[in-house]
Parts: sequence; structure tokens; C-alpha cells
Amino acid sequence: MGGYGSGRPSYKQKVEGSRALDVNRCHRQGILNPGWRGSWIWSQDGNEVARINVKAQQGQLMLDYRVRQGGGDWETVRQPVPVIYTPCHYGGQRPYFRCPGVVNGRHCNRRVAKLYAGGKYFLCRHCYNLAYTSQSEPRYDRMLRRANKLRRALGGEAGTANWIAPKPKGMSQRKYQRKRFEIEWCEGQANHLFIEQFAHLLGKEEWEKYI
Repeated sequence: MGGYGSGRPSYKQKVEGSRALDVNRCHRQGILNPGWRGSWIWSQDGNEVARINVKAQQGQLMLDYRVRQGGGDWETVRQPVPVIYTPCHYGGQRPYFRCPGVVNGRHCNRRVAKLYAGGKYFLCRHCYNLAYTSQSEPRYDRMLRRANKLRRALGGEAGTANWIAPKPKGMSQRKYQRKRFEIEWCEGQANHLFIEQFAHLLGKEEWEKYI
């Protein structure tokens, strides 16, 4: 192996299905403070599913854990992860991980908020070529999801069968109309894209109803 993460998985993993180490959560819980040591725990439905040992040092976290790949033997891994800080516009500093990945002989060094257990090491999603689930959705589904998010933000229910909620108290009429227009535009786009994709399944008379 030429470095952390040399080579990539042969299948497309998803961000949502990979265990992540979040620098912002580490910051909130004091894990980044030099001298801190303890465990980072992943749980599901209230049950622990995995954990790693973490020790904070000046400018880095030291990860200590065991991993087994492809049904092989368990292997102990000790991985240092650089931590850097950048100034915020309104004061203070924001922490980031510096990805230690080396893929095909090239050092990553990306400044990222999360590292993922996509293989033997904790690396950024780019090194593991991880995709978001939404990226594999048809565009009409993305349009509907965007419209539903806006519908709920206005206090209404998702779905084109429901009325768009009236203007919330405190929201300007201009902003409300802009959101209504965006909802209607997204749903119109979704309808058009869906029909366009499945036009070959419609008869001539059915197709003419939509054009």
C-alpha cells in the first residue's frame, strides 16, 4: 500500500452508509483539546455498533482501532489525523480535518469537516469516491424533494396533492410569493421530466394530453 487509502473501492459506496468522524462534533464535545482521550462511538437505535479510541494531541487526533477487511484477520491501526483552524469572518476559529489520504500516489490534504471509514483508514469522501444518495436519484425526484422541503418550511405538508400552506406569521409577502413560485416551478419541472422519461410507455392520445 502506497499510503493511506491508495487505490479506491471497486463499488460505489454512499456517504449515508459510511461511518463518519465529524470535526464539528469533536469541537463541541472538547475532543480536539490536547490531552483529551476517550472513545468515539457509533450507535443505531440506541445500541452501540462500533467504537474507536481517540487521543487529542497538539494539531492532530490519534485514532486507534481494529479493522478487518474482506473476511481477513483483525488488524490494529493507529492513524494520526491533522487538525487545522481557520479564522471566521466574525471572530473565532473553525476547525477542519486535513485529509491524510494518498490515492494513486497523490496526497489529498483536503480541508474537510468529515472523514469516513470507507476502508482501512479514515479519509475524506473524495479519496473513497463516496457519493450522496441524492446524486443517484432521477432529477424529477430531486425536484420533488426540493419542493417538499419548501412546503414543510412554510408549515405545510409534503406532496402535490396538498395545498401550499398560507404565509407564516412574520414572513414578508415578497418572500412568501418567491417560495410559492419555487415550489410550483419545482413541481412543474418534476412533472415534465417524469413524463419525458416515460413518454415511450404512453400511447399517442395519452401523450398528446401532456404536450
